[in-house]
Amino acid sequence: MKRRDFLTTTALGASAVAFSACHRAEETNKVGSVNVNKAKKVTLKLATSWPAHFPIMGTGVDAFAKRCFELSGGSLEIKVFPKNILVPALQVFDATSAAQIDAFHSGVYYWKGKNPAFSIFGGMPLGLTSEEMITWLKFGGGYELWREMYGKFNLYPLVGGTTGPQMGGWFKKEINALADLKGLKMRIPGLGGEVMKKLGVNPVLLPAGEIYTALERGTIDATEWVGPALDSMMGFAKAAPYYYTGWHEPGSILEITFNKARWEKLSDEHRAIITAASEEMTGNMLQEFRYKNAKALQALPKNVQIKTFPKEMMDAAKVALNEVLEEESKKSADFKKALKSYQGFVKLNKPWDDISTKNFLEIRG
Repeated sequence: MKRRDFLTTTALGASAVAFSACHRAEETNKVGSVNVNKAKKVTLKLATSWPAHFPIMGTGVDAFAKRCFELSGGSLEIKVFPKNILVPALQVFDATSAAQIDAFHSGVYYWKGKNPAFSIFGGMPLGLTSEEMITWLKFGGGYELWREMYGKFNLYPLVGGTTGPQMGGWFKKEINALADLKGLKMRIPGLGGEVMKKLGVNPVLLPAGEIYTALERGTIDATEWVGPALDSMMGFAKAAPYYYTGWHEPGSILEITFNKARWEKLSDEHRAIITAASEEMTGNMLQEFRYKNAKALQALPKNVQIKTFPKEMMDAAKVALNEVLEEESKKSADFKKALKSYQGFVKLNKPWDDISTKNFLEIRG
């Protein structure tokens, strides 16, 4: 796949939901009630922000559409359109809001300009992991707020995958101190970009197809992307040998979002099937990222040096993040509302996480 073509919980639980939906359909068949397999066929158009069959994220959506077709007995067909076929990659939000298409798959962090609160639902720097994010959304009130705020745009969101922890980026020069960041031009979006700006970095927004060329020619000095599996395909190691561990996207959330009016017209059976398939896709995507990142890490070119950012920088990043959150809360009531819910879950979750996951990982070594 050419570089320029790239754009810029659990499966068990999802399977149980899917089984329940199928069992329900079978039972209704027995008593002569609604038969989802014989229901009027529904076809939905879903546009993505990725190229056709984009690894993990794009192929995950392909599998989601196939799963919906299978579970519905063919009565629900979701046609997947890669970026720029129906609409440009970063116009899928507007196109779905205006009912030009039925749904889209993308990253929540792209829509910060629509409402700054959306960046929270996409994941927070130095914040919750993928598992924790999904727990907050499903059980801690996050979904209700996300859907309330998306509802203003005639949209209905579902979690549509997650990347797991992302790496901190590729740098042409080694970062040994906070001062090394001053004036550095880096491709980094969202709240992570806002934090880096306070640390002296000039954040640059670039579509993925332009990142490598910009890095190679020196238009930018560094870039973040995802992790070893997808980063290797971009060839960043040829232009920037220092590969830093992550902090800004510990659990980025992707979305399968529907036009709200269209969603509400779907049958209960089709909504249940879509929900089950989206949860299955989320679990599968997280697991696939983990496996393929682990394999790709072992195959990185020999010139690549894995680095961690200096403590001085990370201490400053924590202070800067708090400043960004305070500033955004003052500017946006929605941001303040979403942040309060998010931080409430962090406070609830941290003591348990400290004595369970954190403690175990320290013991395991």
